[in-house]
Amino acid sequence: MTAPADSPMERAYALIDATNAEDPHRDQGVPKELLYGRRMTEMLTRYRPDAAETVWLAVRAQHVRRWEVPRSAYPMDKVGYHQWRSGLYRFHAELAGRLVREAGYDEETAARVMLAVGKKQLRENPESQLVEDVASLVFLEHYMADFATGKPDYTEEKWLGIIAKTWKKMSSQARAFALSGNMVLPEHLLPLIRKALADVP
Repeated sequence: MTAPADSPMERAYALIDATNAEDPHRDQGVPKELLYGRRMTEMLTRYRPDAAETVWLAVRAQHVRRWEVPRSAYPMDKVGYHQWRSGLYRFHAELAGRLVREAGYDEETAARVMLAVGKKQLRENPESQLVEDVASLVFLEHYMADFATGKPDYTEEKWLGIIAKTWKKMSSQARAFALSGNMVLPEHLLPLIRKALADVP
């Protein structure tokens, strides 16, 4: 969906992109979360161009100012990891809600964006599930290969588990899209991906 000129959507995109442009980390020479937001939007364009406007907003704001909530701020164990994830969801949702309201959207729209960004009611709220689908597809296409390179100590069993968990988060429509040829999956990881998916119902 192209944001009409001088529309709340265009203003929301501008606000989200401007704050993500402050990311001190770089990916391909671009602020990391700015690039991530654009990749999320591009994936939604391919996967579900008919999505509601609230989903387009939520997708763009999925990682807004993520660098401000580092993993190192929480205990480096499984409990700490889940606390970090929960904290991130709240942080992103609250900031996304504030930005879309600032762009001119009403409270109902802001609430829907916050629900989707916060990954609330995944199985009951189609918009939350759609944001989860897009995030999973973006991970598979753009980030899994680099993630694998950065984790040379991970065993095959560990990788099978990561891929299977990602797959389980996705709807049947997103799974079909991932295998439809409409995505670029890392060639060297395809055997591992196929092996992981063989055991996922």
